[in-house]
Amino acid sequence: MSIDGASRYAQAYAGWKTDPSAFWAEAARGIDWARPPQAIFDADAGVYGRWFPDAVGNVCHNALDRHVAAGRGDQAALIYDSPVTGTKRTLTYGEMLKETATLAAVLQDMGVGKGDRVLVYMPMVPEAICAMLACARIGAIHSVVFGGFAAKELATRIEDAEPKVILAASCGIEPNRVVPYKPLLDLAISMSAVKPERCLVLQRTHGPGALVEGRDLDWQVAVDAAAAAGKGAPCADMLATDPLYILYTSGTTGKPKGVVRDTGGYMVALDWSMKNLYGIKPGEVFWTASDIGWVVGHSYIVYAPLILGATTLVYEGKPVGTPDAGAFWRVIEEHGVVALFTAPTALRAIKKEDPDCLLKQGRDLSRFRTLFLAGERADPDTVVWAQEQLKVPVVDHWWQTETGWAIAANPVGLGLLPIKLGSPTVPMPGYDVQIVDEASKPVPAGTMGSIVVKLPLPPGCLPTLWQQDDRFAESYLAEFPGYYKTADAGFLDDDGYVFVMGRTDDIINVAGHRLSTGGMEEVLASHPDVAECAVIGVKDELKGEVPCGFVVLKAGERRAPDVIEKELVGLVRDRIGPVAAFKLAVTVNRLPKTRSGKILRGTMKKIADHDPWTVPATIDDAGVLEEIEGVLKERGIA
Repeated sequence: MSIDGASRYAQAYAGWKTDPSAFWAEAARGIDWARPPQAIFDADAGVYGRWFPDAVGNVCHNALDRHVAAGRGDQAALIYDSPVTGTKRTLTYGEMLKETATLAAVLQDMGVGKGDRVLVYMPMVPEAICAMLACARIGAIHSVVFGGFAAKELATRIEDAEPKVILAASCGIEPNRVVPYKPLLDLAISMSAVKPERCLVLQRTHGPGALVEGRDLDWQVAVDAAAAAGKGAPCADMLATDPLYILYTSGTTGKPKGVVRDTGGYMVALDWSMKNLYGIKPGEVFWTASDIGWVVGHSYIVYAPLILGATTLVYEGKPVGTPDAGAFWRVIEEHGVVALFTAPTALRAIKKEDPDCLLKQGRDLSRFRTLFLAGERADPDTVVWAQEQLKVPVVDHWWQTETGWAIAANPVGLGLLPIKLGSPTVPMPGYDVQIVDEASKPVPAGTMGSIVVKLPLPPGCLPTLWQQDDRFAESYLAEFPGYYKTADAGFLDDDGYVFVMGRTDDIINVAGHRLSTGGMEEVLASHPDVAECAVIGVKDELKGEVPCGFVVLKAGERRAPDVIEKELVGLVRDRIGPVAAFKLAVTVNRLPKTRSGKILRGTMKKIADHDPWTVPATIDDAGVLEEIEGVLKERGIA
C-alpha cells in the first residue's frame, strides 16, 4: 500500500460527499448513452429519488455493441469452463453480439416487447448470459431464478413477475448427478395462477426434457431458424429509470420481495466499480465464481465485466469435487485470470480438503493479482490462510442483493488500503455509512449498533421492490427515518473502517450483554483443527440466550472431537471472557448452506429452540438439517 492509495480514496470519497451530482456526472461519462443525462438526480421522483431521470441508453449496447463498433469484436468476451461436462468454449464480443441479437429476435417473435417480463431458469452456460443480455437488448425485464429451484418457490416468482415467456434449460449438472429442471418448471407452471405464453427450452445432451406442444419451443431450433433468416434485434432506447431486472431475495415467505434494478444507475455504478474498486482493465480476465441466480452473478459475471470490455469467465463446477480442491488454481492458470471474486465458504471448502494447498504446486499463477471475497463475513483465519497460500491481497468487501454493488470495500483500482482482518474496509463513494442505536442516534466509534446508509442511496441500488413501493418503504426506510436499513450489525473504528459482525438478528443477548456471534466465530475459526464454524444463540431460561458453536473439523488425522470441543470452549472464554457464557461447542460433519454458500443460522436456531421450521427453498442439501437435528438431540438440545 502506498500513501497515494489512501489519498486517492480520500480524495474520491470527499469529492463525492462535497458534490454528489458532479461526482456521478463524471462517472456517467464512462457509459455510451443514446441521450446523455442532463439531470443527475431527481429528489422528488420515486420513493427516495431517482438517478439520471432524463438519460436514455441500453445495457446490452454498452456490454456488446460498443466494443464491436470500437474494433474489438475479436477479443474474448466470455470463457466457458465446465468441468462437470468436460466442455470449454470461448465467445468473442462479435460472436456474443450475434448470438444475443438473434436470441433477442426470437423473443420478439414470441411477442416479447419493452416492459414485458421474461423469467430465466438456467444453469451456468453461455446461453444463460445471452438470455439476460437479449432481454436487456429489447427492453424486456428479466428475472433469473436459480436453476433447480423448488417448484413451489418458482411458482411464487412466476405469479409475482407474470412473465410472458420463460427461458429454461432441460437440466443442470452437478458433480455426481443430473438435476432435471424441466419437470420442476412444468410443475411450477401447473401450480401457478399465471401461465407463460411460451417456454424456450435449451435441450442439454445430459438430460433432455419433454416439450409441451403448443407452449414449448426447442431453443436451438428456434435460434437456428432465426439466424438462417438473418434476424437480429436492434437495441431499444431505454430510460435510465426503466427496470432492467427483478431479483428475488432468498428465504422470503408469503409474497416474495422482488428487488428492482434500474438501467442507467446500474451501468454507471458497475463501470465505476470495475475500474476503481476491482482495478480491472479492458481485455483482462475477471472471474466471479458464483451463479447468475444471485446478485453477484448478475453484477459481476454478466454486466460489469462486459460493460468495461473485460473477459468474463463462466464456471460450471465447484471449488472442490470437480475434480478436486485444485480446481480454482487450474482455472486461474489456464485462462490467465487476474482477479477472482468468490465467497469465503469456497475457500474454507478448499482449505478443509487441501489445507497446505498441495494441489496448487506447479501452477503458474503469475498473472493473478487479487482475491476478492463477499457473500458472508470473511473470518480472519480464512483470510490469513489465503494470503499465505496465494501471496496476493485478499480483499473482503460487503454488499447486498438490494445494493447491487459494494457498500464497503478496499478500492484496489485507487490503491490498496491497509487490510484490517475482519473488516471489509471503508465505505465506497455514494454510501454515507453510519452506526446508530435503536433511536436512530449515532453511536461512538467502536460501539456496536445497526449499520445504516444515509439516503439517498447511490446509483445501482434498488429504487423499490417490484410493484410494492409501500413494502419497500416499510422494510428498508421506516425503522430509521432518513436512512436505509441494512439489517446488519457492526461498528466503525477510529479510522472509519466498517466492521460487519452479522445480521442484526445474529446479535445475541446473554444476560443483558449484547454479543456478536461473528466475534465468537472468529475465535473458533482461529483454532488449527477447525475448517469452518457457525455460532447461534439458543434460548435459555436464566440468561435469555446462550451461544452454541457448531464446528466442522479439517480433513485428515486429528485428535478426538470432544478434546477439541473443550479447547474451543476455553479459547472463547480466554478471548472474549466469561461474559460470553460459551460452554457448548458441537462437532458436525457439515453446515447447512444456501447454494450461494451462506450458512443457514436462522434455521439452525429454530431447530435448537424447538421452534417450527421448514426446509428453506435455497438450501443446497436438505439432509444436512436432519443431521444437525440429530446431533442436537444427542446432546439434549433439540
